[in-house]
Amino acid sequence: MTRLPRALAASLGAACLLGLAGAAPAAPPLTIGFDMSLTGSIAPNGKAALLAMQIWAEDINAKGGLLGRPVKLLYYDDQSNPALVPQIVTKLLDVDKVDLLIGGNGTNLVAPALPIAMQRSLTLIGLFGLDVNSKFHYDRYFSMIPAGGPDPAESFAEGFFAVAASLSPKPATVALVGADAEFAKNAVNGAREAARKYGFRVVYDRTYPPSTADYSPIVRAIAATHPDLVFVGSYPPDTVGMIRAAHEVGLKTRMFGGGMVGPQAAAIKTELGPLLNGIVDYDFWLPVGAFRTPEAMAFLAKYQARAAAAGVDQLGYYIAPLAYADLQVLGQAVEGTGGLDQAKLADYLRTHDFHTVAGDISFGANGEWAKPRVLEVQFQGVAGHDLAQFKDPKSEVILWPEDAKSGTVRVPYEGSRH
Repeated sequence: MTRLPRALAASLGAACLLGLAGAAPAAPPLTIGFDMSLTGSIAPNGKAALLAMQIWAEDINAKGGLLGRPVKLLYYDDQSNPALVPQIVTKLLDVDKVDLLIGGNGTNLVAPALPIAMQRSLTLIGLFGLDVNSKFHYDRYFSMIPAGGPDPAESFAEGFFAVAASLSPKPATVALVGADAEFAKNAVNGAREAARKYGFRVVYDRTYPPSTADYSPIVRAIAATHPDLVFVGSYPPDTVGMIRAAHEVGLKTRMFGGGMVGPQAAAIKTELGPLLNGIVDYDFWLPVGAFRTPEAMAFLAKYQARAAAAGVDQLGYYIAPLAYADLQVLGQAVEGTGGLDQAKLADYLRTHDFHTVAGDISFGANGEWAKPRVLEVQFQGVAGHDLAQFKDPKSEVILWPEDAKSGTVRVPYEGSRH
């Protein structure tokens, strides 16, 4: 048995067994194992993802499970700490002997699991892992994130620069900044490529330690270069720090945002309130237009009815539909192949389309979505800190792509005005 550090062992969450009442004794549960960030910096997203996955397990078990077996979710808290992921994944495989392994939530947590999946020749689906396979080119990895295509990091950032290029006069310069961590570096790498594609000159390009507490010096250094655009790659704690610092310093630029994780979550929306106004950022799913299908809204109704009691994001717009879709895709591949053979699962994932609450999904040769589906939005007219104003996302105007557009960009961004 693998020995784990006491701190890790104490943090391991309890297994969640769903829908087993009435199951035939001869049908042992089909166990899906994963790590999930239930504490730490990205716990708000992790908890919302977990609730969505639990709803999927209940739904699939109500239909008889997979391969005639009830589904069991076995998960442990990774504490939002990438260093804990290899130990958790190894325990799931060698001690718990799960039937299927999936990745955790977020680039920083998916990346450490991928080398283990490669060593074991496992098929792995990673939730919200941005461009984590670019260094490995592993043919059994699949990414559940709308930043797809041949260069997912660039497609993640493209909307920000496409909107900027539509301004008149066209901006000329951009500042790039992000944490010295996997997600932020991948996001900024993509922004660098997108900036080159759209003809913007980079005047600032630096990282900061993830442990940074005071972001005002960073914002002042950016402001000193007088950029027309500021693209930030950040996780929730530093996103909040950067936005507050931009307000305190009075950052003036045409557009500010781009790759900030956090403003998509209800807790940060209500925490920052009017400080969000003017920020242009990405999003992955909103209950509007083609996204608002009967299936998606039925899922959201279940999720929202349980969100408050579960202490999770009460809107569930950002990660919940994709987390549910993550397991829908896996389940459809299992049913489609009629088994758990890892090579057959990978082949099936590569060659089939999947109908999910997040829309229809197909994967390209690199395991990313064949067609990117990233939204670029701007917060407009946010007043106060109440949650109700975000339920109908009129305060989150879709700027890009054109077929989803719900409003026009407002510039310039002036931090001290918000």
